[in-house]
Amino acid sequence: MRPKVLFVDDEPAILNSLSRLFRTSAFEALSCSSGPEAIELLACEEVAVLVSDSKMPGMSGVDLLAKSRGVAPDTVKVMLTGYADLPTAIDAINRGEVYRFVVKPWDDDALVQTVREAVGRYQLIRSLKDADEAKLLSLAQTIELKDAYTRGHCDRVANYALLLAGALGFDERRQQCIKHGSWLHDCGKIGVPETILNKNGPLTDEEFAVIKNHPEWGADVAGRALLSRTVSNVILYHHERYDGQGYPAGLAGENIPIEARIVAVADVFDALTSDRPYRPGYSREKATEILRAMTPSHLDPKLLGPFLAKLPETETETGNDKRETINGGR
Repeated sequence: MRPKVLFVDDEPAILNSLSRLFRTSAFEALSCSSGPEAIELLACEEVAVLVSDSKMPGMSGVDLLAKSRGVAPDTVKVMLTGYADLPTAIDAINRGEVYRFVVKPWDDDALVQTVREAVGRYQLIRSLKDADEAKLLSLAQTIELKDAYTRGHCDRVANYALLLAGALGFDERRQQCIKHGSWLHDCGKIGVPETILNKNGPLTDEEFAVIKNHPEWGADVAGRALLSRTVSNVILYHHERYDGQGYPAGLAGENIPIEARIVAVADVFDALTSDRPYRPGYSREKATEILRAMTPSHLDPKLLGPFLAKLPETETETGNDKRETINGGR
């Protein structure tokens, strides 16, 4: 079945334009002319994305998005607005959990891309809620396909993280959560346009700002899917730095959850030892040298010794097709 996208606007011309735009898309476009009508439809249809105008008579767009949380909590919400209205935006974010804002008149390609990314987010939330281990790994591998150079990255990071978690004496349940968090640590990249992920050359400040949103986007998805706090911590904090210069929260030292510090070591090691478009992967010796230089600025210095002690004598699973940068990069 095609994912359903519901458009709500009190102007028939707007609804007609949206219907025409999405007529031949991979989504089934539904439309309503009022908030109450939309709530009724959401109660009986599985809607992936709700796109609502902000200003409508009776029930406003913000009121609709807020009320839809109780009827269709997994539906991803996008707001159409005719002008830049900061108070409305803040209200919509706080009450309606808006995923994106689209300003009228919209750019057709940009709107289609926004809806496509919103549908991907919805599918990710639903998949995580119902997934067993095999499905979680498959889902993580599917997300990797957005970035041509990260194939196999999530599985290798999980293997390295489990080596370190085992060395620290973590119990089986906690190790399982760290494995799942490692698989899903970059799941927020589902909301990052592929034009940014696969850009040849340096990112602009604006593009890097989008990249830096992926931990929070991923953690939000994990929270909606009711995954454990350990899994969410890995997703949210794996780009924090030990010196407090990372993102998204600027946590430092042991204020960074231990599971995120573990995965950060594994993530950086895999980045160093995997091939990139502009260089082959470093040898274990060179990667170890770089890791030591990165402590205690990027990495927890207490974790490096146990990690290196647990690495196999011959490290062959370095992986190819890779473009994952060190903490603070993409």
